Amino acid sequence: MPAGSRLCGRRFRVGALGAALLLLWPMAPISADDAKPLNAILLVARGDLRDPNFAESVVLVMNHLGPAPVGLVINRPTQIPVARLFPDVKHLGPNDRLYFGGPVELTSVWFLFRAAHPPQHAIQAFGDIYLSADRDLLLQLLARDKPMDRLRIFIGHSGWGPGQLETEIAEGAWTLEHVDADAIFKGKSEHPWPAPAPGGSDRST
Repeated sequence: MPAGSRLCGRRFRVGALGAALLLLWPMAPISADDAKPLNAILLVARGDLRDPNFAESVVLVMNHLGPAPVGLVINRPTQIPVARLFPDVKHLGPNDRLYFGGPVELTSVWFLFRAAHPPQHAIQAFGDIYLSADRDLLLQLLARDKPMDRLRIFIGHSGWGPGQLETEIAEGAWTLEHVDADAIFKGKSEHPWPAPAPGGSDRST
C-alpha cells in the first residue's frame, strides 16, 4: 500500500474539501537551501494496484525535498474549479480544475509550472519545471493573460517513508518512466478523483 494511504487518516468529500480550501490555505514555504541533489521520476501504477488514491495514476516523484520521496499525482483532476479559489481572476475556464496531488495534507496547495528562468520561492522539479507552495507567486502566475498556461495546481501530495517506495517498486506496484513536461501539462490520460463509485456515477459533487 502506498504511503499516502497510510499517512492519511481520513478522506474528504470534494464538496467539503472545496469549502475547506476556501478557508484554509497553509502555503508552507519550500527552501531551496535544504534541497537534496535533483532526482525526479514518473511512477505509473500497475494495473493490479487497487488503492483508490493511486489506481491508474501517474505520479511525479522527487527525492530532493526532504528525508523521503515526495510526489504529486499528475492525472487526477477533481471537480473543484480553480475559479472557486480565485473568483477575481479573469480568463479562468470551467475546465480549469484543481488536481488531486495525493492523500497527504489535503488542505495544502502546491503547484507546478514552467519557467524560462529560476523564479524566487520555488524549487526546480526537473528541467524548466518548478514546484512551489507560495501564494503570492501563484497569484502572479494567475494574473497572466493565460493564467493556466503551463501551470497545474494540486491539493495534497503523496509521500513515502524511508525505503518504502523502493520496496513498492520491487514488489511490482509501479513502473518507472523518465520525467516529461508534456506528461504534466499535456497528458491525455485523465482519471477523476475521487474515482466514480463502482456501478454508478460519482456522488461526491
